[in-house]
Amino acid sequence: MVKDAAMNESVIPPKNIVLIGFMGSGKSTVGRELHHRLGYPLVDMDQVIEQRAGKSIAAIFAEDGEEVFRGIEKNLLEELNDPTAPRRIISTGGGVVGDEQNRKLLRHLGYVVWLNAPIQVILDRTSRNRDRPLLHTADPAARIEALMEIRKPFYQDTAHLKVETSGLDCGELATGILESARYFFTHQL
Repeated sequence: MVKDAAMNESVIPPKNIVLIGFMGSGKSTVGRELHHRLGYPLVDMDQVIEQRAGKSIAAIFAEDGEEVFRGIEKNLLEELNDPTAPRRIISTGGGVVGDEQNRKLLRHLGYVVWLNAPIQVILDRTSRNRDRPLLHTADPAARIEALMEIRKPFYQDTAHLKVETSGLDCGELATGILESARYFFTHQL
C-alpha cells in the first residue's frame, strides 16, 4: 500500500514518463519509441496484466468482469510505485484514470503525458482490433464518445502535458515529450 506522505504533490516525482490516454491514442507505440530513445525499460501495463493473467484483457473482461480487471490494474499501479525501481516509460490502460487513487499514483510516478486523439482517429485505430472489450457494441463511435466524455476531466486532472497525436508520427511525438519532460524534471529540483 502507498503511504500518504509518498503521494504528497510537493514530493519530487521519480523521473519516469507515464503515458495516459484513451485506447488507440498511441500510448504503446509512443512508449516503444521513448524506450528506444532513452533506453529506459518500458512497462506496458496491459501487456503485463495479460502475461500475469495468462489471457487477454478481452478474456479477463468476458470471464471475470471489468471490476476484476480494474482491481488487477490498480494492484499493478501500486506495485509500480516503487521508489527503488529504475526510471521507466509506463504505458497505461485507457481507463486507469477512472479511479481517484490511481490518478494520485500516476502523478507520483513521474511526468504524466496525456496522448489525445479525435474520436474518428480512435475509431480508425481500434476498429480492426477485436481485443477492445469496451467497444463490442452496435455503435462503437458513440461508446468512444461517451467514454471520452467521462474520462476527459480525469485525464486533464492527472496530466502534466496534453499532446494531440493525430497528424504526428511517433518520432515527432517522442521528441516533443522528451523536450517537455527534460524541462519538467529540471524545474522540479
